[in-house]
Amino acid sequence: MISIPNFILKRLYVKGSLIITRNGMEFQLLNKLGSGYTRRLLPLTIDGHDIPIDQCKFIVDERQVPFNAVTKENPFTLALNKVTTVSVHNVNLTKEAHNIGMGFEVAGLGVLKFDFTDIPTND
Repeated sequence: MISIPNFILKRLYVKGSLIITRNGMEFQLLNKLGSGYTRRLLPLTIDGHDIPIDQCKFIVDERQVPFNAVTKENPFTLALNKVTTVSVHNVNLTKEAHNIGMGFEVAGLGVLKFDFTDIPTND
């Protein structure tokens, strides 16, 4: 199985997009790597702590897709050259640097993971 290194996947994250919202946090992804379908999402991590997937969703063109709705039968596409927002509710971030980790399963590639560190701004 092909492995894609963290430093390449990290390019999905839009630097400086981590924000603190009233309900939690958001950040943006921009896929410039190539199209692909995820059929399973792993829990996000914030500073090494797992966040339940039922607290996370994708937002694309005002369409919301909860992480727990993504399955082999209902995959999610991180569209090429299109901004996707990841929204997480029920988390409290401080205004210091945080390490965010994300993992997902892609057919033919297996589980891919990456992380990034950024300082959040307010919504």
